[in-house]
Parts: sequence; structure tokens; C-alpha cells
Amino acid sequence: MYARFETEEGEKYGSFETFYHDGQRVADGDCWADEDGNPMPAGWYWWACFPGCMPDSDPHGPFDTEEEAEADAKNGE
Repeated sequence: MYARFETEEGEKYGSFETFYHDGQRVADGDCWADEDGNPMPAGWYWWACFPGCMPDSDPHGPFDTEEEAEADAKNGE
């Protein structure tokens, strides 16, 4: 799901994507592995991203629900 960031005044800017990672997909050098090559945990994540473009940030998470990931993104974490 894509959504927009919001300022405290409710002004919208940029966008982010929420998504579920299964904790298993890992390829050399990709963002789903930690520094030791271990898969990141399964769960909901978000990253700054415009539709159809490469992400502008690393994934943030994991969260238990998509709603928690969206709330974290909107809080500017």
C-alpha cells in the first residue's frame, strides 16, 4: 500500500509503501539481509518510496500489523 507522509498540520508530502516480508527471501547484498547475511525477521515494513520507483530509504520494521507500520511511518520514525 502506498500512502503520503503528513506534517503535524495535516499537510501531505512525499510517499511511503507498506509491505509484508516473509523473512526468507535473501540474496547477496540485498536489503533483506543484515550485515552478517542473515534474513531480516518476518513482518510488516515501510520505506519511503514513490509508486514505480526504487525505495528512498531502508526498510523500517518489522511490525505486527500493516496499521502499525503505517502509523510509524506517519510519525516520522
